Amino acid sequence: MTGLSKRFGSTQALDDVSLEVPTGQIVGFLGPNGSGKTTTMRSVMGLISIDRGRITWCDAPISGDVRRTFGYMPAERGMYPKMRVGEQLEYFARLAGRRDARPLADVWLERMGLTERRDDEVQALSSGNQQRLQLAIALVHDPRLLILDEPFSGLDPIAVETMKRLLRDQLERGVTILLSSHQLDLVSDVCSAVVIVSSGRVVLDGDVARIRESSAVRDARATFANGAVAGFVVPDDSWQVTSMSDREIAIRVPAATAASEVFSAMHAVGPLVEFTFGAPELSQVFIEAVSGAPQ
Repeated sequence: MTGLSKRFGSTQALDDVSLEVPTGQIVGFLGPNGSGKTTTMRSVMGLISIDRGRITWCDAPISGDVRRTFGYMPAERGMYPKMRVGEQLEYFARLAGRRDARPLADVWLERMGLTERRDDEVQALSSGNQQRLQLAIALVHDPRLLILDEPFSGLDPIAVETMKRLLRDQLERGVTILLSSHQLDLVSDVCSAVVIVSSGRVVLDGDVARIRESSAVRDARATFANGAVAGFVVPDDSWQVTSMSDREIAIRVPAATAASEVFSAMHAVGPLVEFTFGAPELSQVFIEAVSGAPQ
């Protein structure tokens, strides 16, 4: 998609947004609430029209037939609450043009652990099971492109692992995935690249490892053999203690700081049993990118 712009009244929801989702990869689409993520996803699905810009799939405009090969999981519940679970899944498979809707529904109910709930109304499911059903709806017709808006919301740790495994299975099938989530540790775990937006504009994009390395800071953590760390004082005003306990200190330093310098400062406090030093987590990169973006 190139140069997407969209205004709702006085609000500029999208301001010249461009991004590419390479075939067979998972790209994380990140940003604070109101940054334009959902608007972008809905525009790809044809649910809203854009004011300017171009959205293509395989370098061609997206027709209705092509969109039926896409799978979409919205952040809000997009199901009929009084329809039975199995009927719901079959219905959406038929909407996508699948004549084998019933056997496909059976397969995905089993994969999502919902077979015993086939005849229950959707509204009787827990929040987590409704989320599983929404994912099944997005996948039931074997999509080529999968667009997921907050797919991990409401899931317990076991369901999160199931979700991650399903995403990896889809990658092996050659599916392209655009995924939005506020759970940045999960994004970092499953996505090869990310696009960060703020106030309707792209502020950072690229390979996850590369953009972490591009951060202006580095994080260090030391674990000591004893508890004599309470009196530690940073040797430089540019160093920041981010956490401290009886036996552990975490410090954030400028990226130009050598690991050996930080190690020496930590070692001077007392014997070390563990020391780590490296680029910050994706969450810190996200905060840097969003806080530094023009509003």
